[in-house]
Amino acid sequence: MLEIRPNCEHCNKDLPYNSEEAMICSFECTYCKECALELFENVCPSCSGNFIQRPIRPSFHLKKYPVSKERVFIPKNKNLTKQNTEAYKNIIPIKR
Repeated sequence: MLEIRPNCEHCNKDLPYNSEEAMICSFECTYCKECALELFENVCPSCSGNFIQRPIRPSFHLKKYPVSKERVFIPKNKNLTKQNTEAYKNIIPIKR
């Protein structure tokens, strides 16, 4: 089950459980759309995978399946991120 992390790991923007701005990779690294698609150009700076929009957990499930309250805030080094993005952005995710 997804943790549904509460914030962007890079810019620390709030991303509540029902945010349409939340993007995740296959390891559930969580970023806002601006960081994921504009800054990182659809290349996760942690695993080099692609991003998809995070699903929204229906509110009626929140009591039984609460979302994470733990904030992960680890801003990425822009030079290293750029190198990673350049290495993978032109390779379709299925071939990475």
